[in-house]
Amino acid sequence: MRIPETELQERRERLLEHVRREGLSGYVLVGADYIQYFTGFWFLSNERPVIYAESAGGESAVFVPEFEVERTRAEASFARIESYPEYPGIEHPMAIFARVLADLGIRGAIGADNDGYPGILGYEGPALSSVTGASVAQLGGVIEGMMRRKSENEIALIRESGRWCAHAHRLLQEYSRPGATEAEASLRAGQEATLAMLAELGEVGGLSSSAGASAGYRGQIGLRSSWAHAVAHDIEFRVGDVLVTETSAPIWGYNAELERAMIIGPPTDEMRRLFDHTVASQQAAFAAIRPGATCADVDGAVMRYLEENDLLRYWRQHTGHGIGLRNHEAPFLDVGDPTRLEPGMVFTIEPGLYDGAIGGFRHSDTIVVTEDGMDVLTDYPSDIESLTIPA
Repeated sequence: MRIPETELQERRERLLEHVRREGLSGYVLVGADYIQYFTGFWFLSNERPVIYAESAGGESAVFVPEFEVERTRAEASFARIESYPEYPGIEHPMAIFARVLADLGIRGAIGADNDGYPGILGYEGPALSSVTGASVAQLGGVIEGMMRRKSENEIALIRESGRWCAHAHRLLQEYSRPGATEAEASLRAGQEATLAMLAELGEVGGLSSSAGASAGYRGQIGLRSSWAHAVAHDIEFRVGDVLVTETSAPIWGYNAELERAMIIGPPTDEMRRLFDHTVASQQAAFAAIRPGATCADVDGAVMRYLEENDLLRYWRQHTGHGIGLRNHEAPFLDVGDPTRLEPGMVFTIEPGLYDGAIGGFRHSDTIVVTEDGMDVLTDYPSDIESLTIPA
């Protein structure tokens, strides 16, 4: 249940082919997601730089703070591990890293996802171009292009994530009852789903202590459900509330997304109307997904449905986004994105309708584009009867 080393090696070779074609001396990766994508290395990203570098000739090294060396040696298989004492240190880590690059033969023009370590958690430091005196060619676009089409192994991990999202959602739905609170329902669901996932699968990427399976509402309860992105307030559930859920269950870093609108107690006629149109608008998106169609085509199909049914006043957001190692990835199912769909692209499909006087309604499922259409990677009921919680 993880990406095999052969696939990681193939990814690095593809990036090296680009580096060589561009006449670059090598490449540098400072983004945690990119390092994981190309090497499978897990680490806590903070103000201390962790950097991966590979020369055009194929010599590579990972650069970590000294206290990470022992763990890196035990849990990864890098050919070479270089380190620095601490950040900021007497000598800045980037100055030390410049010598590592020179020793690897990475001089002159360098490819990188960023010109230096990004400014996170208070980090400050010189640019890569400054410490090396080299020009830096941006590789972010190339890497994002590689990440857009998922391999069979990646799709399998996302599908497994979807399975556990559904398990967490079932628990959340069970524990969301009038008188209970958002925290009670979500914490119980997340804990039980995480423990069940670990019992069945074992290790799923070192996340069980902080980011296992989860399910909750992010504050989208009652009238707050009409806010497409709210924040949690430990709200008590009441009869008549409209709820919008969210779930997560990363499997070796890969994510599916499963969300549903639910209602506590019998739905009103207007709730039922908006709920049914939410389901239908998602179906309009599904019908538009095929290789060769554009992201704009898919969002446009939803927008046409909303316009034809006089629903545009309830619209707040585009139809969906890419998903994989990150919860949000490019491309975006938006009328402004002309990217053509290709087999292996994975998206969330989540059109929603939001009425400030009633609540919000959004179903999200994760799909993969196939040779002849699409395949849904999440599986959970979407009908109003199944998603009505007893009062």
